[in-house]
Amino acid sequence: MEDVISLSIGEPDFVTPWHIRQAGIQSLEDGKTWYSPNRGFIELREEICRWFAHHYRLEYEPKTECLVTVGGSEAIDGCMRCLIQPGDEVLIPQPSFVCYQPLTEMAGGVPVIIETKAKNSFRLTPEELKAAITPKTKLLVLPYPNNPTGAVMRREHLNAIADVLRSTDIMVLSDEIYSELTYGDTRHVSFAAIPDMKERTIVINGFSKAFAMTGWRLGYALGPAPIIKQMTKLHQYAIMSAPTMSQLAAVEAMKNGDNDSAYMREQYDMRRRLIVDGFNELGLTCFEPEGAFYIFPCIRSTGLTSDDFCEKLIQEEHVAVVPGSAFGDCGEGFVRVSYSYSIKHITEALSRIGHFVQNHHADTL
Repeated sequence: MEDVISLSIGEPDFVTPWHIRQAGIQSLEDGKTWYSPNRGFIELREEICRWFAHHYRLEYEPKTECLVTVGGSEAIDGCMRCLIQPGDEVLIPQPSFVCYQPLTEMAGGVPVIIETKAKNSFRLTPEELKAAITPKTKLLVLPYPNNPTGAVMRREHLNAIADVLRSTDIMVLSDEIYSELTYGDTRHVSFAAIPDMKERTIVINGFSKAFAMTGWRLGYALGPAPIIKQMTKLHQYAIMSAPTMSQLAAVEAMKNGDNDSAYMREQYDMRRRLIVDGFNELGLTCFEPEGAFYIFPCIRSTGLTSDDFCEKLIQEEHVAVVPGSAFGDCGEGFVRVSYSYSIKHITEALSRIGHFVQNHHADTL
């Protein structure tokens, strides 16, 4: 099919900044092609911890509380496999990234889905959390900023979640891969920065979104030393180490990449406002996302299911988006639309979607 416009993939349309690519190229020119230490190069771990201290006022020990992984997904998998015993329950707010539920099941855990709601801007509420906790609850996944909804948990929302957890032994996996893509005047707050939460939280982050380094496959985990030690064992036996070239490029990103992240965030913010206004004008209402690079419009007014909407849209107008139901049952009636594309790309897609909606609204009359 020709002339398809895709708003489906969650990948930056920016090329990795040149100075970061140059550091990777230089590592090859210098013949640095050997394995790294299992945990990752100490220089990179020091830079990650320095960066976290600067941005989020969180202090981690590079030697024992930081693990460099092959993407954030490996860190999520390793965290779950090290924490979950057969029969343990894992609380997973949805809609959310598709990997949490299958990885829980692969680790022998029992996924307990918490359906977040549009009226709450798809944030996890303390009431929803309390209702889901049982004596078997072992782990809470906090996927914010959120894929696919763009929802963000601000400090006051995180404090309310922490109030529920303080009387429990529940651990927290805080997936903060979109932390640097948080919009507005208030920066991202890490859950580990909430009082009393650091000792129970494993923070997952990486380089793919903030520095447009998806293909370099590099992430990291920060958390209590005993847990990072066990994750390192699993990483050592299953992976050995993250790619050397990627790690040396990431050192440069941590040292000198903040301006690049800020520029990309500004560009995404401009596209965010354009696409939210565009969908609302089409009658496909969506709340204003505060993070990541997705919107999650409601398509119920068309009378179509999420799957049907997406299939018909690509067949009739050659525009690709993702069914909301792919991110959990409560995503039915919504679609995920990525705005990590050019203004020209988005504007043309909005025009085609407008034509599609007009036709299908007419069909429902």
